Amino acid sequence: MRVKVIWLLSPAFSREGRGFLFGMKITFIIGGARSGKSSFALREASKIEGQKAFVATAEALDDEMKHRIEMHRIERGSEWITYEEPIRIAGVLSEIKDRYPVIVLDCLTIWLSNVLLQQEMAVDRETGEETIREFTDGLHQLNSGTLKPGPETQCFMVSNEVGWGIVPENRLSRQFRDLAGALNQKVADIADEVYLVTAGIPMKIKEQK
Repeated sequence: MRVKVIWLLSPAFSREGRGFLFGMKITFIIGGARSGKSSFALREASKIEGQKAFVATAEALDDEMKHRIEMHRIERGSEWITYEEPIRIAGVLSEIKDRYPVIVLDCLTIWLSNVLLQQEMAVDRETGEETIREFTDGLHQLNSGTLKPGPETQCFMVSNEVGWGIVPENRLSRQFRDLAGALNQKVADIADEVYLVTAGIPMKIKEQK
């Protein structure tokens, strides 16, 4: 089954007559497993006042994962509203982008894994690349309005760096690594700022222009 990425973009019109604008600042945070990237994203987002949104792509498929998800929800506290969505992250971002001053999406590589497994893309690399292209094209539109009056929404996107390990043994794993690398590169290119987190230490590797 082909899952199409659909963005429900509802642009805001600039009063200065500069066209239709969206006004979302994107900070991309990437790192290895247990590197501290999610904690860093939450710390940075918590500095922004107001109700916050957390978009979780992980699924509670067993008791251990259910417990971990619930513990993370408790740790975030009452100022965070959680949206659990393994596939339709484009739709969720489109729907909530004007409701919150800050959104954390954690994480893109789990989303990609969910999509691959649902669509059985191991035999169809082009479909995986098209899904990534649809997502990043919409993300670029969402990010393109830097002149929107008033405070802009800030979105912290978390992803795993998967290219530093050994070459995977099986075809699906190799395809996931290749597609994840392509996804990370495209999102990093769109993002206003990019941080690499290792051993709990964030390093800014791309500055906002």
